[in-house]
Parts: sequence; structure tokens; C-alpha cells
Amino acid sequence: MKVLVTGSNGFIGKNLVVRLRELNGYDVICFDRGDSLEDLATHINLVDAVIHLAGVNRPEHVAEFLEGNADLTQQLCDLIEATGRKIPLLISSSIQAGFTNPYGQSKLMAESAGIALAENTENPVAIYRLPGVFGKWCRPNYNSVVATFCHNIANDLPIQINDPAVVLDLVYVDDVVSELIRALGGMPIGLSRGEVCPVHEITLGELAAQIEAFKMCRESLFSERVGTGLVRALYATYVSYLPPSKFTYPLPKHGDERGVFVEMLKTKDSGQFSFFTAYPGVTRGGHYHHTKTEKFLVIKGAACFSFRHTITNERCEIFTSGEKPQIVETVPGWTHDITNVGDDEMIVMLWANEIFDRANPDTYACPV
Repeated sequence: MKVLVTGSNGFIGKNLVVRLRELNGYDVICFDRGDSLEDLATHINLVDAVIHLAGVNRPEHVAEFLEGNADLTQQLCDLIEATGRKIPLLISSSIQAGFTNPYGQSKLMAESAGIALAENTENPVAIYRLPGVFGKWCRPNYNSVVATFCHNIANDLPIQINDPAVVLDLVYVDDVVSELIRALGGMPIGLSRGEVCPVHEITLGELAAQIEAFKMCRESLFSERVGTGLVRALYATYVSYLPPSKFTYPLPKHGDERGVFVEMLKTKDSGQFSFFTAYPGVTRGGHYHHTKTEKFLVIKGAACFSFRHTITNERCEIFTSGEKPQIVETVPGWTHDITNVGDDEMIVMLWANEIFDRANPDTYACPV
């Protein structure tokens, strides 16, 4: 399928073009600022579908709203009709089309052009009234408060909040792109109204606090819950604004004659991740837990894990090495230690199911 993407160098356009080119079965043709109406006409005669993302939202003159939104969309619809073919057209509009401001009115006029094309010719036309779209490559200090907050906080710049109680409706750019590609697979005849899901709701104050929390993770080592939903999307957006100089950050390192111990990541409800080293012949551990559990993974060197049941004195030894990835799990009530039985430094990854609490460590010294 040959797909024309207008506004291909814009925020949504960049994300869409990259995704389409990752997939088999799509030939992407781009149209953006600097291209002429003659270019547009040539493209229309070649393509099987059009995703119309081009538009104007921050012009120097109000008249540019009509030129970049209403007029361009009308010209696009006229060119599609002139081919005599049914060329599916997806139009990116805005919830502002329901308002009376110049931008909103120009988007409403653009919608009207698409509606007329659908009604007069039965050409497939899908109109998407998008709320605030956020994600990577969105221009900060322009028309997205998410982009502005992420960029400024990531770069140690101040942000301004006039009313923290203002509620925002947001959609993530990956969800927008996925919906547009899904719609390409089969649009109905005539007019349809498309929707992007999910729509996330958050106040301005909550948004700022969440992004500030992402920044603080590097100092506290506590990760926000970035695995699903809005927080996942916001975190991906936030880190996309980090400059290369901030792609890395230091961790505290604790060392003694046995080796080093480094905490990497802490979670609010799923424990923490660390790693430690041990020199040849060194034994670490020699304690037990009542509730705390751990998972060890030797990634370099050779280890002997020794266990003893604190009541029955039953014993167990487990040998493992970096040559064969294998998790060794500690069990409450069994005292345990780990010895480097190799000739080189041993490196071991460690996950514990709870954050270490010095006031209540649940760790009791007891030799194996």
C-alpha cells in the first residue's frame, strides 16, 4: 500500500513514518512544508491512502490558520475527488474544532471539507478529533505542556503552573500511530469518526509532580511504576528529552576487602536490584531471614552457595558459574553464604523482594 503522509516532518508525522517503514507492505510518500501543491497533486495520483496530519497551530498571522488547515485540506479533498478513485483519507483534527477560537474554527472547516468529500463521492474519510498528544519528538515550549514539562525538568529548567487543578485529556503518540495504521487496514465507505484509546486524564499539578518524580529516581534509586499505562508513556516521553550528557548517572559503591556492593534500582512494591563482587576465596553472607527472599545470578566467575536449616541443621551446597546462567534463591529459615571458588573476581546480580531497612533488616548473622 502506498501511503501519503502530509505533515510527515511534524511530531505525529515523524512517529508515524518511522512505524510504517518498520512494517512490511507499506510504501510511504512524504509531504511537508516546502513541498508544493503540484507535488501534492503528483503524490495523490500515485497513492492508495492518505493520512493528513499537516496543519498550522502557532502561526505568526491568524490568516495562516485558514491557509494551513482549512484551505490545504480542501485542496487535498479536491485532488482526491479529481482522480475518480476511492482513496481512503484519514484526517487529524482537534478537540479545539468544537471551540470558537480561530484555530478551532479552521480545524472545523477542514473537517467540513472531508465530510463533503465523503458525502458527495462515498470516498472513505475518517476524522479524528484528538486531545493533547504527547510522546517523543514533540516540540517543547510550543503546543504540548507534556513536552514542555519533560524538556524543562530533564534539562534543569523551571516550569510554570498557573492552575494545578486544570484537568488534561491526553493520548500517547504510539496509540495514535497504532490507531491510524489499524484504520488503514479497512475503512468503511463514506464518513466515519475515529477514536484513539485510551484517553488519559490527569491534572496539571499531578503531571508536573509525576515528571519531577522521574527526575528524582536517579537520586533515590526508587523507580516509579513505569511498566503500564500513563506512567509508562510519560516516562518514555520524559527520558526522550534527556540530552546525551545525561544518558548516564552514577551509583553509590560500597567496597571493602571482600569486594564491592552496588545498589542499582529500587521499586515501591517489588524489592530492589543490586550487584556485588567477591575476590577469589572470599565468602559473603552468613545470615538468614524470616520473610525476606533473594535471587542470585552469578554472571562472572564460579560460586558455591552453602545453606543450613536453622532448626534441623539440614545442609545443601549449590555450585554455579557465569558459564551457565542459573538463579539461586534463598529461603527463609535457612542461613546461607556464597563463596568465590574460582580464580578470578566473581560478579553476582542480586534481587531482594524488599527494600533494605536498617531499622528492621530481617537479616540475622548466623554461620553456615
